[in-house]
Amino acid sequence: MKTRRIADLEVSAIGLGGMPMSIEGRPDEARSIATIHAALDEGVTLFDTADAYHLHADDVGHNESLIAGAIASWGGDTSHVLVATKGGHLRPGDGSWYVDGRPEYLKQAAEASLKRLGGDAIGLYQFHRPDPNVPYEDSIGAIRDLLDAGTIRLAGISNANPLQIHLAQEILGGRLASVQNQFSPAFRSSEPELELADELGIAFLPWSPLGGISSASALGSRFAAFQTVADARGLTPQVVCLAWHLSKSPHVIPIPGASRPESIRNSVQAAEVTLTAEELALLG
Repeated sequence: MKTRRIADLEVSAIGLGGMPMSIEGRPDEARSIATIHAALDEGVTLFDTADAYHLHADDVGHNESLIAGAIASWGGDTSHVLVATKGGHLRPGDGSWYVDGRPEYLKQAAEASLKRLGGDAIGLYQFHRPDPNVPYEDSIGAIRDLLDAGTIRLAGISNANPLQIHLAQEILGGRLASVQNQFSPAFRSSEPELELADELGIAFLPWSPLGGISSASALGSRFAAFQTVADARGLTPQVVCLAWHLSKSPHVIPIPGASRPESIRNSVQAAEVTLTAEELALLG
């Protein structure tokens, strides 16, 4: 598969988002493991997760443990695989979400994630979502401390605005490796953050690049241009959508979620698709 870079690491141009395998509607473990193995078989080397991808209060870190176990059981060379996780966004077990950006909590959460993922350091650790009750610079200061201590190898942020991207880059001493924001045909308001990441040479990881778990299958009917291009190419609209993401910038690495082997096998085709200027104009 074609590759792109996160800081000094080369990763697959298409990653795998693990969230659908661990929240509501999660498949059985065997199918999830088969999905992760299928991704590895196809050359996927970037896996995105978070400690909050779980169902119940006693289930924290479910997706981290699932991905770590599946990678370990694959049997091939996984030395080039990068697992990116996140901390600071929590689920108490009742289906709701809340944030905790306190430095002491983020450090505790990172240590817990490291235990679940294994190894001597987390490959990429991202501050999941700003906490309105904690100064952003304090939260990013904790990420910097984790980086300096070697608990994490790379640092990123998620759900950030341009001001926060600049602030994180400053606090991290120019070591901000990634920005992960929602971006898709249905949600284009993160275009300024995408453009800024491109300008700074920082990886931009669109989450829900196909429009979200409940909407991805209807992408072609919701956005007719993607279906039109797909029909002309003999592809699915989802593949066209991921190729559209890749066309935005050489720093964009979409991370579509998947819970079936056939879904990730379909998604990775986008890395080999180059859209024409006419197609891109149609897609907008």
